[in-house]
Amino acid sequence: MEKAAHHRSAHARATQRRPAARRRTVPLRIAAALGTLGTLLALMLAGAAPASAHATLDSTDPAQNSVVATAPPAVTLTFSESVSLSGDSVRVLDPAGKAVDTGNPAHADGKGNTARVGLNSGLTNGTYTVAWRAVSEDSHPVGGAFTFSIGAPSDTSVSATALQGAKADGLVAALYGTGRTVAYAAFALLAGVAAFVLLCWPAGAARRPVQRLLMTGWTALLASTVAVLMLRGPYERGSGIGQALDLSLVRATLDERIGTALAARLLLLAAAGIFLSLLVGQLGQPPKPAPAQPGSPEAAPAGADGRQEDTEAAELRALEQRAAERPQREARIGLGVAGLVLAVALSATWVGADHASVGIQVWLALPFGILHLIAMALWLGGLASLLVALREGVGAEVVDRFSRIAFASVAVLAGTGIYQSWRGLGSWSALTGTEYGKLLLVKSGCVAVMLGVAWISRSWLARLRSAPAEAAEVERAEVPEPVGAAAVHSEDPLRQAQLERQRAAARSAGRERGLTPTRAGLRRSVLVEALVAVAVLVVTTMLTNSPPGRVAGEVKAAGSSAGAGNAAPAAPQTEPGRTEELKLPYDTKGRTPNAKGTATVTLNPARTGPNEVKLALDGADGKPVDVPEVQLAFTLPDRDLGPLPVALTPEGTGRWSGTTQLPLAGTWVVSVQIRSSDIDQTTPTQQFKIG
Repeated sequence: MEKAAHHRSAHARATQRRPAARRRTVPLRIAAALGTLGTLLALMLAGAAPASAHATLDSTDPAQNSVVATAPPAVTLTFSESVSLSGDSVRVLDPAGKAVDTGNPAHADGKGNTARVGLNSGLTNGTYTVAWRAVSEDSHPVGGAFTFSIGAPSDTSVSATALQGAKADGLVAALYGTGRTVAYAAFALLAGVAAFVLLCWPAGAARRPVQRLLMTGWTALLASTVAVLMLRGPYERGSGIGQALDLSLVRATLDERIGTALAARLLLLAAAGIFLSLLVGQLGQPPKPAPAQPGSPEAAPAGADGRQEDTEAAELRALEQRAAERPQREARIGLGVAGLVLAVALSATWVGADHASVGIQVWLALPFGILHLIAMALWLGGLASLLVALREGVGAEVVDRFSRIAFASVAVLAGTGIYQSWRGLGSWSALTGTEYGKLLLVKSGCVAVMLGVAWISRSWLARLRSAPAEAAEVERAEVPEPVGAAAVHSEDPLRQAQLERQRAAARSAGRERGLTPTRAGLRRSVLVEALVAVAVLVVTTMLTNSPPGRVAGEVKAAGSSAGAGNAAPAAPQTEPGRTEELKLPYDTKGRTPNAKGTATVTLNPARTGPNEVKLALDGADGKPVDVPEVQLAFTLPDRDLGPLPVALTPEGTGRWSGTTQLPLAGTWVVSVQIRSSDIDQTTPTQQFKIG
């Protein structure tokens, strides 16, 4: 007997040590996985360039960097898509920095993709600076500056970038981006938790943690929407945080598409508040029990007649139970329809003012965008609900229902995500050559990690189903001590130790409702999945702030066409002996023969005004080499002018020519972007003086 008791005690101690070691190991593995994921995100996002314009400036009249004989009556800008204008969207300054425009720019001939501002009469010769800023059709601010000259170029005291650049104030941009991220997360929490309650766990509406989740989602979405509405004006205009309370900017924002969407979201949140009160009020009340009938099984006689009456009574009770549950069933259907309408309307306030609202196939992109957002909310918000539900001790059938919903949500996310990626990228090269493509790769990686963790969660769910004692819903209760009363007074140290362990388990059961080892493992897996979901939301916000790959291609094409247009007004006059030759060694770190060599740029007559430009690429052996892509541009940093791209015309292997306007004297910087293969690229630069 003593030997058997000793064996049982040793087995119990070993059994206790194994779960304890497992509990210590699992958090370490989770921490290591999250640390690796965070490092990967930081490294990949660190290389992302700042967001550039979503609408591109296609042409200007007068042309950029051109020289016109007489003063034009107005300046006209033409964009790749419709833009919204404010009272100071286009400003024209003379060489001394004095405004010479008439103000209040408008669309030329009613065309939404143009901006025109009139000029004062009697303008003198010299170089004039045009600074512009507008809001593209997908709600993102765009801006820039260029120069043109009347009669002949001249010096100018104007710093174009300092006047009106496309970048927002750093603090305003950070707060604005945070507000948008919080809004996405709050929508996922609000819609996902409500759907989880309606579809998987109606009894959860009566639980305080679930009610807190719903209220947190509603409050966070309300606060973030108000914050984005207040910050939108300073974000568009590049002003400081002090302008956030300027009511005139708020009114101007409400006149834009995104302002209308934000106002509609606030109205829908008022309706959502009523919906939540009905959800908790209707489903938070337990169904009324069926009334007891006289002739219950307790009083039924024995024998065949008694068994028949017992069966009839059971059927009657089942009918009465269904009748008692019918009001709650009807309430769930009505609340489900209302919740679906609200979710679609709320998601439309994002989709209708973002990338899906412009570009190709808008008729298909809008509904796909709504489906994508709702599927995201069902999955991510459901994960938060599942964490609470497992803590509350739900049964395996609740987890099974959510597992099916999550699978359908992932399928919808995959289908709509592939379409959105194709629509936004436009080409395979944009996947690695643009900020949008890089962020899309990061998001895809995060989703892949989530799917991997979800697969682990399914294995935990299978264990939960196979453990009948754990599959049923667990209620908070004190665990009775199986040891008899006589054992309390026993002098046996082994029995005393066993009693202490049982008491500790009872105290733990009082604190931790439903967290059996299998449930705890499932909850840890779901927690990791939810944490990765936060990273997905952050990257999603960055995607909406980045120009799609198709737009990046348009920016490049616009730069080339602008360079070609710049050369047209005045052809350069070459002069013997006035050539400036610049040699720029380059190395793209590739393995192809054209990966290393020297780029030679020659300018003639190397002075202010029009210049003839020639570019030659020679390999390490001094022989001409060709490359898939080469771009040439000039910048005058002291005056914040440029980059001024040059349209290059091929003239044989490794040889190009073109023209450019260098309107001002100073220390210029020439840059040559060279791509020797699909992935190998470099941009050597060199300074030179003009005038």
